[in-house]
Amino acid sequence: MTAAPGVLGVLSWEARALLTRLARVKPFALSETMVPAAGLSFEAQTAIERHLARGRRRLARLVRDYLRWLEQPQARSMPPAEAQRRFTLLRLQFNAILSQFDIFAEVLAQRSEHETGVWLSGLDVIAADGLRLPGDYYQAPPVICYVDRSHGAAIRRVRTRLPGGDENPVAVIRVPRERMVGTGIASSLIHEVGHQGSALLGLMESLRPVLRGLQRGDGPRRLVWQCWERWLSETLADLWAVGRVGIAAPHGLMGVVSLPRPFVFRVDLSDPHSTPWIRVKMSCALGNALYPDRQWDVFARIWASLYPIEGIDGPRRALLEALDASLPAVATLLVEHRAVALRGKSLREALTESERQPARLRALRRAWHAQPHRRLRAPPSLALAVIAQGAADELVTPESESRLVGELLTHWALQSTLDRSAICAQPALAARPAARMTPTRVAAGLAAS
Repeated sequence: MTAAPGVLGVLSWEARALLTRLARVKPFALSETMVPAAGLSFEAQTAIERHLARGRRRLARLVRDYLRWLEQPQARSMPPAEAQRRFTLLRLQFNAILSQFDIFAEVLAQRSEHETGVWLSGLDVIAADGLRLPGDYYQAPPVICYVDRSHGAAIRRVRTRLPGGDENPVAVIRVPRERMVGTGIASSLIHEVGHQGSALLGLMESLRPVLRGLQRGDGPRRLVWQCWERWLSETLADLWAVGRVGIAAPHGLMGVVSLPRPFVFRVDLSDPHSTPWIRVKMSCALGNALYPDRQWDVFARIWASLYPIEGIDGPRRALLEALDASLPAVATLLVEHRAVALRGKSLREALTESERQPARLRALRRAWHAQPHRRLRAPPSLALAVIAQGAADELVTPESESRLVGELLTHWALQSTLDRSAICAQPALAARPAARMTPTRVAAGLAAS
């Protein structure tokens, strides 16, 4: 059955309509109303705009090729179903482009909210700092943050698949709105950053064979190591959080997993998150392995008193007690692991810094209390670790914690904006392609596409 002229005309009209709607998908730099301090980094905005522009150009080219094909005698000699099939594939790609646009639009729309937009820019700065390790083990990708009403945080890592199969150009972190704003945000945010850092270092691929090698034989020991293999990704992210923000990690985690008892003691190997009762204890064990201090045992006992194990059924209690007993061994295994990407260093050596030892955090809090301006010059993740340490020592109230964190988020957002402006204003850098790539110029170039 050959295609009637009216059929091809309908499909041509639909394809041209796709092009008109595609042309209305404008660069974010031309449509968002955020104040400068709430904006994305140049690297993040450039990566997003270039990615979406490539998708629009590719799809526009495919649609034009399809329109030219409809005008050929070959198209008229084919069944209408074949022409429809080809159009349907184009429409699916069009919807994938819109889905990708909506992912980033959801992130950027919040940047126009009063105060929240600036705080999100400050969270971007914290995330970038939390992903940065001394040693240049990898090139850190741009990271952008947004808030959501969900209970927990999540990350869409760089180079993971977007709708349609394209690679994500930036890391996108969702943080729960109920975490805004206090040092609890550091726990959630740096945990998600840890997922990205672990992927860049190849820690899952490096550690999984080790854990599988420990699953020999039968009995409780094998099941314990099976559990830790299943929970490896989330445990590594918790390790990263402890390494960067100290006691803020288990404290913030406790706020997330403080649930009714059936959920806290549930063991589910289909879930990559470990049993909440064990997870908080594991965070404390990791803290003790990285930064030895009695506070970790104190915090673990507090958690155990909030959720006593008494009353849990026999088999499940036996497994939980076996997992509890394995915590020191698992923590040591992880912190002493030497991944190839670390060039001979252990995770302990890569993640820890002397200034993040609890005693040093306490000393910094005292110094900053006397000279508050000094905290403004500290790396953001370190500043949050100091405030969290003060809160754990009952020297910082919830009210002052929220005020301090809010002020710091605003400061970091503003400072990063001023730093970017200063870079663009330097004549010596103006000739460099990276320095010329301001959001305005990116938008102008992409709008033409």
